[in-house]
Amino acid sequence: MENRDEPQLIKEIIASSDGLGIEQLLKLLPFQIEKRALQRRLKGLREKNLIQVKGKARSTRYYTNAPEQTQDLGRIKSIEEPQSTIPLSEEGKAILALVSHPETQRTPVGYDRSFLENYRPNIDSYLSIEEKQKLAQWGKTRDNEQPAGTYAREILNRLLIDLSWNSSRLEGNTYSLLDTELLIHEGQAANNKSPRETQMILNHKEAIEFLVESSDEVGFNRYTFLNLHALLSNNLLPNPAASGRLRTFGVGITNSVYTPLGIPQLIEESFDLILAKASQIQNPFEQAFFVLVQLPYLQPFDDVNKRVSRLAANIPLNRHNLAPLSFIDVPEESYIKGMLGIYELNHIELFKDVFLWAYERSALRYSTIRQSLGEPDLFRMKYREEIRSAVGFIVSKAMGKAEASKAVKVEAQKLPKEDQSKFTEVIETELLGLHEGNFVRYRIKPSEYSFWKTKWDS
Repeated sequence: MENRDEPQLIKEIIASSDGLGIEQLLKLLPFQIEKRALQRRLKGLREKNLIQVKGKARSTRYYTNAPEQTQDLGRIKSIEEPQSTIPLSEEGKAILALVSHPETQRTPVGYDRSFLENYRPNIDSYLSIEEKQKLAQWGKTRDNEQPAGTYAREILNRLLIDLSWNSSRLEGNTYSLLDTELLIHEGQAANNKSPRETQMILNHKEAIEFLVESSDEVGFNRYTFLNLHALLSNNLLPNPAASGRLRTFGVGITNSVYTPLGIPQLIEESFDLILAKASQIQNPFEQAFFVLVQLPYLQPFDDVNKRVSRLAANIPLNRHNLAPLSFIDVPEESYIKGMLGIYELNHIELFKDVFLWAYERSALRYSTIRQSLGEPDLFRMKYREEIRSAVGFIVSKAMGKAEASKAVKVEAQKLPKEDQSKFTEVIETELLGLHEGNFVRYRIKPSEYSFWKTKWDS
């Protein structure tokens, strides 16, 4: 029996595109329908002069023939065009049309576990071969043979600001980029911002440092994701004990007709399945996109789920020394509409358009920054942890120059004899060049730096 809403939905999806084949239609429809049944619906729409058909056999494509739909599409596009130049695929346009309807016109849906269960790592793929090749070309760096996390460490100062700001901005945070830089590098909170917004930025900083400094330990496992959530949600949840713990009650999604899973046991099972499948995926870009899709769809935590997914998407990129994804210039509305396509339709195409565009821009930005840094110092790379530890210790103990000189010599004696002199020189150079814009590299708190600097200069 025909659902009277089905022809209208079919017509709207066709109207949102520049022509679709029947196989594309089958993928985009938010309801199950047999191919022959769809052909009958299309025939009916054509007989009513609501659509037109061009081509024959496999090349057959369906186009809108309804002026009112063209006007609707123009209104939908106007939402995006003033703030975004993200090019949309035909599938992305169709999904945008559906999720742009008022909530009262969208069908309420719940969590569909088959969306996760049916995904087979390294057999199924959200990204096409061509898309993976483009992403690899954009993200490739000259550090691909270096230890995991080398590239991210080299651009950490910039990454801390960009990713903290953009990820927070996508949550409605009103800090400016300059406000964010002052907060992260100088510990100076913006006077006209709420404590919650300030906390959100600081939480991102801590979480990014956790991922970058622990590149050899983090991964698609409970340790990483629970601690990542704990860092990002610190002092932001009504129940402080909920930080780093899976959700035990039902939640809703603002401005969506999607209701996430509400049974604690099933939430935990699905969470573990996401991690298990993600850890099996071999391609780093597919891993990144998979977690961006599946984690927010499950909503395993009380809140802060999308923030966790955005930072977790950088785990495989960081591990392979690929350019990070910091969501530079991504409009909040584009991101939200892409997520709605996943929540309400289980369609990834619109969100994938956003992902591809965002990664190309991120990679270009960090390629430019990295070129300005010159070739990395191999000695500093070899002893990066020892250098960080020594500088951090001296500052935390507020040592003056004489006391620091003795401490450096003690630390240098722990290294092979041929490296001791060079190590001492590097530490002393770092201490002399330490200022309010770079001490974050050594996990030094602003208060520690200020107290040390007073003694150092006296």
